[in-house]
Amino acid sequence: MTRKDSVKQQQGIVNAHKQISATAKEIKTGDLVTRTGNDFTSESLRNLCKRDQTYSHCGIASIENDTLFIYHAMGGEWNPDEKLRRDPWNLFAEPYSNNGVGLFRFELPDTTIKVLIDVVQHFYSSELIFDMKFDLKTDDKMYCTEFIYKSYLKASKEKLQFNISRIEDFEFVGPDDIFLHPLCKRRAQIVYK
Repeated sequence: MTRKDSVKQQQGIVNAHKQISATAKEIKTGDLVTRTGNDFTSESLRNLCKRDQTYSHCGIASIENDTLFIYHAMGGEWNPDEKLRRDPWNLFAEPYSNNGVGLFRFELPDTTIKVLIDVVQHFYSSELIFDMKFDLKTDDKMYCTEFIYKSYLKASKEKLQFNISRIEDFEFVGPDDIFLHPLCKRRAQIVYK
């Protein structure tokens, strides 16, 4: 890497942080946030998306005491205890291991959003574990989009219905099954450069 490349890379990081901060001002409690990881696992997960392979991971936003948190499920080396995470927005969206983020909002009444956050916080306080088997039929462990899917489903009293993807007999919910829902509207998409 040349000095010029290093300076360009550093400027890209600075610009990404500015975009992350600007996007934070647009996020509301209950919003769906997505990201595109830049590692092999994220690329593999994006390939499971049947309709739109932009994003590999997602979470639900909650503004608590003036701090924007993202609740999300992840496993592997980034989360050795595999418990549901509650990360500040800047950590969730960081540009070192991600190529970008997206912001989506479901058209839901405020009462449903309140129930959604209650559901999410219940999962968090119960120390929900990441589901390494990606088994959509169990509720004691959940993978990232399963957590999102079941949270919105429960909060809406199953009025929101989502697409279920399939590979032969294996059923799963991918990020695109969530953000392509007809009631979910994209509010922002940032690609770090």
